[in-house]
Amino acid sequence: MTDLPATSLALDDQLCFKLYAASRAVTRAYKPMLDQLGLTYPQYLVMLVLWEWHTAAPLQPTLKALGERLLLDSGTLTPLLKRLEHLALITRRRSAVDEREVHLRLTDAGQALRERVQPLKARLLCDSGVDLGQADVLRQGLDQLLQQVRGLS
Repeated sequence: MTDLPATSLALDDQLCFKLYAASRAVTRAYKPMLDQLGLTYPQYLVMLVLWEWHTAAPLQPTLKALGERLLLDSGTLTPLLKRLEHLALITRRRSAVDEREVHLRLTDAGQALRERVQPLKARLLCDSGVDLGQADVLRQGLDQLLQQVRGLS
C-alpha cells in the first residue's frame, strides 16, 4: 500500500464529501418540482422505478425487486410505499402464493402523475444550465464507482 499525501485528509480532497454535497444540492434543486407533485425525493425515486416497470414490467413487481433496484431495504421502503398508497398512487398486495411477497402496482393516478413530471423535469434541466453531455459522462463514471465500491462490501 502506498502512503497517501497529507493533503488527502483535507475536506475538499474527499470524494465522499463532494458526492454528499452534490447529492444534497441536486435534491434541493428538485424540491420545488417535487413539492408541486406532492412527493419527497425518495418517493420520486420509487415512482421512477414503477413508471419504468410499467412500460417494461417484471411479471409481478415486488417490494423485494424494488429494494434491489433502489439499493434500499424493506424497512426503508415500507413507509415510503405506505405514503404513496395513502396518496392513491400505488397499491400493495400480499401474494396469495407467498404472503411474505408484496406486489406493487401503479394506480391510474400514479400513471397520470408521470405526465406531470415530464415538463417539470425539462424545465428543471433548462433552468439549471447543466450540460447534458457532461451529466451523461458523470453518470457513467458514478455507475463505475458504485460498482467498484459495492464490490468491496
